[in-house]
Amino acid sequence: MTTITPPEASTELPFSVVVRGNAAGFLQEITSGKHHLQADEPESAGGNDTAPGPYEYLLIALGTCTSMTIGLYARRKQIRLETITVSLSHHRVHAHDCEECETKRGMLDRIDLRIELTGDLTPEQRANLIEVAGKCPVHRTLTSEINIRLHPA
Repeated sequence: MTTITPPEASTELPFSVVVRGNAAGFLQEITSGKHHLQADEPESAGGNDTAPGPYEYLLIALGTCTSMTIGLYARRKQIRLETITVSLSHHRVHAHDCEECETKRGMLDRIDLRIELTGDLTPEQRANLIEVAGKCPVHRTLTSEINIRLHPA
């Protein structure tokens, strides 16, 4: 068997997540370091709904990063924040229905994110925490140019 390695790639890429699946269905086994997860599709998409789907994991990544970023900022600034609840949903919308979007043709992805904060917070602290939410690393990744390189094994 011949392995093709792109010239810019090393032979030992530092892959941190490995996903394995059987072509007969959607269920996937995921290894991330010492953690083991599964992914599936809902029954309406032909899966068995035994685990979150890919878009749910995307929302999980954004939601956890947002909550962690808010919490870290509050701890550093000694803000009396007690709890953070981030609720997310993903939709496909017509671009012409999105007033704030640059794209005006076709469909685009929309993620709605609601943040609930509890604690003894001033209106200014609450506003700062909401502003910080948009600075979480996953949010920045999703709103920036992403370069995905496929490497055959």
